[in-house]
Amino acid sequence: MTHPPLSGVRWTSAVLLAALGAGTVRAALRLRDLPVLPVVPPTSAGVPRPAGWRLLTARGVEPDPATFLAACAYAEGEGLRVLDLLPADLAAERALGLLRLVDPARYRWDRLGEGRGAGFAVLVTEEVLERAAVDPGGPRPAPAELLSLTRRLKEYASDATGLAVAPGLSCAGPGDPGGPARAAELRAQGLPPGALAAAQLGGLALLAGVAVRQGRWGAAAAGLYWLQPYLVLGGSGSPLRPADLARATAARPVRSLRAGLRTAGAARAAGRDDAPDGARAAAYREDLAAGTDRFLEARRPDCPWCGSVRLSVRVRVPDLLQGKPGRFTLERCGDCGHVFQNPRLTTEGLEFYYRDFYDGRGGEGAGTVFGRLCAAYRGRAEMLLPHADPVSWLDVGTGHGHFCNAARAVWPRTRFDGLDMGDGVREAERRGWVETGYQGQFPEFAPKLAGQYEVVSMYHYLEHTRDPLAELDAAAVVLAPGGFLAIELPDPESRMARLLGSAWLPWFQPQHQHLAPAANLREALADRGFTVVAEEHGPAHQGNDFFGAVALTAARLAPDPDRPWGPPATRRSRALAGAVRLAALPCFAAAAALDTLRTAAARRTDGGNAYRLLARKDAG
Repeated sequence: MTHPPLSGVRWTSAVLLAALGAGTVRAALRLRDLPVLPVVPPTSAGVPRPAGWRLLTARGVEPDPATFLAACAYAEGEGLRVLDLLPADLAAERALGLLRLVDPARYRWDRLGEGRGAGFAVLVTEEVLERAAVDPGGPRPAPAELLSLTRRLKEYASDATGLAVAPGLSCAGPGDPGGPARAAELRAQGLPPGALAAAQLGGLALLAGVAVRQGRWGAAAAGLYWLQPYLVLGGSGSPLRPADLARATAARPVRSLRAGLRTAGAARAAGRDDAPDGARAAAYREDLAAGTDRFLEARRPDCPWCGSVRLSVRVRVPDLLQGKPGRFTLERCGDCGHVFQNPRLTTEGLEFYYRDFYDGRGGEGAGTVFGRLCAAYRGRAEMLLPHADPVSWLDVGTGHGHFCNAARAVWPRTRFDGLDMGDGVREAERRGWVETGYQGQFPEFAPKLAGQYEVVSMYHYLEHTRDPLAELDAAAVVLAPGGFLAIELPDPESRMARLLGSAWLPWFQPQHQHLAPAANLREALADRGFTVVAEEHGPAHQGNDFFGAVALTAARLAPDPDRPWGPPATRRSRALAGAVRLAALPCFAAAAALDTLRTAAARRTDGGNAYRLLARKDAG
């Protein structure tokens, strides 16, 4: 007997059931990996004196001395410098939310992973507190403030931060507060409360729909969602025993609906109150009063790479990254294929268009993006494995040092230094992500650093510079004979550049000044005494072509209404931005799927949107 295939609507139930099942199993497996502090009486022999440790607690949380001593003993035994303590009776929805964000087995070793916790108590060494400029003697923080502090502290102990269940620590407060408190906690963890609340409400509506319309499959999906807290946390061996487990399971749909509505309302209210900083907005108004023409130099008639005058316009775009006023042109050389901004930005223009992107208003978002590129950083570091075992490495354009921090997992004995124009390089030094941070222009530092490094890296750096050939000259000076220069750049010959036009993210206007084809870079390196020993295209591909196109298009249709360089936000501009973002959600989902396929194709064909070169400086 044959069974009829699942209809389109039943496929929805089947997919939901599979996704919920996978999430339930994943949460249960992660729960099993949560360590539990041993019960250590305060007078027990062998407990180390807790010198050098401080326990930061949220308001109303009062751990007993035994918990503090047990936490110190566990942290010292495991070599940790930051330890977030989870109450054994942590509320069910909070526990499930934490297990969605954190894999305890990998958390410590994820050097770029964001710091996560429960927001109750954090044990920290005084050395980490000092480097992070945290005053442990100040007023006790609210849970949201402690969650934000945990994120910051992990940056200063990137491979020495852990979580553990503290049986003596009790959870006080609501299980899932929703509203302003929940919205504040989500923001403190770098998560968008409005988007998450909308996703939660949309998911509940979808589950309700399939339960009513799709028979057994729909009922099974809704039932699995309903019972998920008990299925994950109700086992006899669970290290977490939520006091509200029975209530959270029985009333889950109602509690989730109420929490989602309250959080969405709080997020909207926060959005209305999140007006741009007055001083920042005034500074932008003053900058723009004289117009944007002064931010551009005169157009040059020839190619800066080969001198040819056979130039043609490749693309013209506004600032799609931040929505600042101005329009920018990339031209292509008909002889060598070099693509460059023409007219290019003045130094004053560079300052204006970079402002609030990597720091200030946009600093947190940029840090989050860079923190999610660990696989790319590892691939860059591993490219050198067959060729050298370096002692010294200078990363030029290091930003906050994300690559150097991640590369330590591949090269633990290498000294990593960083150089950048921004203040982030100083922060990288304080975090310990680089040994020494140099702030300034690379060509200016080159004579002082001559011959001192075995490796110099420039990952997505040359395209931002005003004179990439001068940067290559500086690298030749800084490298010792036989040293290696590693470079990664966007590939202007990518097929996606032609397909997506102005919506191709690597154009990255107005920041990218030069995009050089691989053949041009190979020739320039040979002219400076380098031999290219490795070249990668597919492995360097960044899987963001379609997702980036959707993001740039959405920003073009409805820029951020609260940007301080724009006109004051109105009800209409906020409504338009919200409508565009909502309409873009399915486009983002489709783009993510297309990027997955595109990345697989790029890896297989060794053709992507970027390339890497590794070149050795010839002796003599």
